[in-house]
Amino acid sequence: MTYAYLFKYIIIGDTGVGKSCLLLQFTDKRFQPVHDLTIVLLGFFVAMLVGKAGQESFRSITRSYYRGAAGALLVYDITRRETFNHLTSWLEDARQHSSSNMVIMLIGNKSDLESRRDVKREEGEAFAREHGLIFMETSAKTACNVEEAFINTAKEIYRKIQQGLFDVHNEANGIKIGPQQSICTSVGPSASQRNSRDIGSNSGCC
Repeated sequence: MTYAYLFKYIIIGDTGVGKSCLLLQFTDKRFQPVHDLTIVLLGFFVAMLVGKAGQESFRSITRSYYRGAAGALLVYDITRRETFNHLTSWLEDARQHSSSNMVIMLIGNKSDLESRRDVKREEGEAFAREHGLIFMETSAKTACNVEEAFINTAKEIYRKIQQGLFDVHNEANGIKIGPQQSICTSVGPSASQRNSRDIGSNSGCC
C-alpha cells in the first residue's frame, strides 16, 4: 500500500472506557465488547490504566510509546464520572512523556448510552477548551463519530506538518513519509481522505 504519511497513534484512558472497542470499530468495522486487558493491533498501542501499587513497572513501559506518537486519543466513558475525573492525570502523563506537538483528541465514548449519562457533553467541551484539545463524543458500538475521531486527529497532525511543527524526517515523532509499504507501527489516511473533511468537524451523534 502506498501512502503520503503514516502516523502512529496511542489510545489512553481508564480501563473499560472502550479504547480497544474504538480501535476495533475503526480498523475492522465491528463491535466486540470483551477484549484482553492489553492489546497491540495494526500498529496502535492501547495503554490501560495501571496506576495501582505494584504495577508502576508496566506503566513505565507505556511511557516509551508516548514518546513515539504523533497523535493520541484520550478516552473517557460518559456513563462513569470517575473516568472523566482521571483525565487530568492521563493528560499530564501524556504531555510529560511525548512531543509537545503531539495532537490529542479528547473522546467521550459510549454516547449510545445517553440514558445512563453521568458526564455532560458541555463538561467534555470545557475540558477540551481548557487544555487545548480537540473534542468529540463517540459510540464504539454504533460507530458514531469513530472514523471522524481518527481522521480529524490525522488532519490536525497534517496541519502541524504543513506549519513545520513536526520534523517528518525524525521517525521518533511517530511520522513516516511515503510512498513505501505500510508497516505495523503507524497508520494514517491518504491525502485524499485528509482533504475530504474539515478539521474539527463534529457530526451529530447517534
